Amino acid sequence: MARQDRTSVLVALRSALDRLAPSVGDRLPDERRLAKALGCSRETLRTALTVLESENLIWRHVGQGTFRGARPAAAPLRDHLAIAASTAAELMRARYLIEPAIAGEAARRATAADIAHLRAAVRLCRAGVDSFACENADNRFHSSIAKVAGNPVLLTVLTYLSDTRRRSSWQREWDRTYRRIGVAEFKGGHSDEHARIVDAIENRDESGAGAAMRTHLLGISRLIGRAEA
Repeated sequence: MARQDRTSVLVALRSALDRLAPSVGDRLPDERRLAKALGCSRETLRTALTVLESENLIWRHVGQGTFRGARPAAAPLRDHLAIAASTAAELMRARYLIEPAIAGEAARRATAADIAHLRAAVRLCRAGVDSFACENADNRFHSSIAKVAGNPVLLTVLTYLSDTRRRSSWQREWDRTYRRIGVAEFKGGHSDEHARIVDAIENRDESGAGAAMRTHLLGISRLIGRAEA
């Protein structure tokens, strides 16, 4: 394509970043979908992505995807090996053990502004139009609860677990699960569970927030298990 075409694609992609991946760490659509949306070849798209990566607006990982923000610092090799050796079920079990406590702590500390932010996160989940938008919205919701809890150690642990979504094996499980439940279920029942968690946090019901989170994560684990079967 002509140079002007490459420039136009770069401008269009740069302006679309906030819509495609609003938060740092959000995953962009895959190259095929991006190229189709922008009306360009994948070669032209990759040129634009390279420019944005040089500006630390995105970072790319082969087999995992393209993500918003600067490339994170490398984790120790032993951490990569531990995650690589884990199954989706094991990772969900870890979340099941940790996130209810985070939700309970959020219920103890949440301010009115925090609740408004969490409600907005639920609305984003309801607005998801495809698998990558739903995944990004879900990740933001759970991260937002950890931020409300106000404990940097808990936030770091949850962020570490959330980063496993970038692994190709997790993406395969998520894509299979998403195809099973569909966007309507995610925007409906899945988001209703999110809303119940926020209700408990707003009511300062620590045990209720933890119970709502356990119910939510257990449901996801069961869906993943059925997708694997």
